[in-house]
Amino acid sequence: MVIRTDATSTVNEDLSKSERTREAILSAAARLFRYESYYATTMRDIAQEAGVEAGSIYYHFQSKDQILSEVLELGVRQLYEEVREIVRVAKKNPEDFCKTFALLIETHLTYLLTESDFTSANIRNYPMLSDETRAPHRELRASYAEAWGSFLNEAKRNGYLRSDISITVIRQFILSAMNWTVEWYDVDKYPVHILAERMSKLILDGMCLDRRAETEGLKLTPAAPVNILDTNGKAAKTRAEILRVAARVLRDNGYKATTLRKIADESDMKAGSVYYHFKSKEAIVDEVLNEGLSDLLSGVSAAVQKFDSPCDHHTRIATAIWTHLDFLFKASEFTSANIRSYGMLPNHFRERHRGIRHDYGRLWDMILREAQQDGAIRSDIKIVPLRQVLLGALNWTVEWFDPNKAGVEGYLSLPEFSGMLIKLLLEGICNRETAPSTGQGTP
Repeated sequence: MVIRTDATSTVNEDLSKSERTREAILSAAARLFRYESYYATTMRDIAQEAGVEAGSIYYHFQSKDQILSEVLELGVRQLYEEVREIVRVAKKNPEDFCKTFALLIETHLTYLLTESDFTSANIRNYPMLSDETRAPHRELRASYAEAWGSFLNEAKRNGYLRSDISITVIRQFILSAMNWTVEWYDVDKYPVHILAERMSKLILDGMCLDRRAETEGLKLTPAAPVNILDTNGKAAKTRAEILRVAARVLRDNGYKATTLRKIADESDMKAGSVYYHFKSKEAIVDEVLNEGLSDLLSGVSAAVQKFDSPCDHHTRIATAIWTHLDFLFKASEFTSANIRSYGMLPNHFRERHRGIRHDYGRLWDMILREAQQDGAIRSDIKIVPLRQVLLGALNWTVEWFDPNKAGVEGYLSLPEFSGMLIKLLLEGICNRETAPSTGQGTP
């Protein structure tokens, strides 16, 4: 049986009634997992969405876990096969590097944003699943990453890609920028091919007008930890500790799997004692989310305010990137909790924090717009999409970069990693001496 993985697939008339019902159940589950999350979806929800009796769903699937496993498989399988074929054809025409790269970007984004609820469900849910649940799907995901790696390595051998940054980092950077689009891109406003075209140019050439960022002598320091929690008195200290523990639990497990009992256990408290300080799980999560965004906004604002006009815009942007990453991985556990859990939060949570997220977006818009007005970055890039792609590339790093492995062979420290991302965002992935530019040339 062949299952179409797009959200609008028509029922194959050649399938038996049982097979059509099974397909409908999987399609319904993929939609719900994509928009509501796996943990927030029940078997009853899936049955209702699929238009079948709640009890009859068990005739086709033993459990929600079995449905999830098939959704995850379908979410990568068809995308992988298409990308693998593109890469196979590209080996015959290596000189078409930019054209092939753009096609790969558009293919990934099309599956992620419009073609397949299965792919979106995979990307949005996979990071929050247990190691046991993820294990059967690692091989296929690794094969997909290897398809990209094969293409990029070939491009590097042909002199199209820069040689000072590893292909692994470049590949992860590209996939990060694309995967975060599920959190912000509105397909009703702009077709995916426009996003793909703009993103391809930005990734290849970077945001700098002349494809060479002036950051020589750049000296960056770790962000100062922001601590606005009241810790005066025993009750305040306990309250602050509950919030810190809740941030770690939320970051590692997601919203649905974060319970008061789990927070209490991690805090070495009785569950009932938590209610002395917070009336509900929602109250705790609400405060954690607010702290995370407040920390980030305050930290990046302080870092960029050190640059008086006229300023070195490349260094200013680099400082903002550095500070964002430092808060994400080191300076604030609340920030990483917010970024990792945001996509699967109930809508009322996201609405309450939309204002401060917009404030942070406006801060970046100001930084980038002033750079563009002074000719420091390309004028052919629109500021808001640039900011969204930039922050997406940074935010998705929480899903794959581990600063705790610094010192182990093959792994980077946070400063090394941040420096590489700064280069990639400002200058792009191309070898500036040999690769053709896809955007504006040097003035």
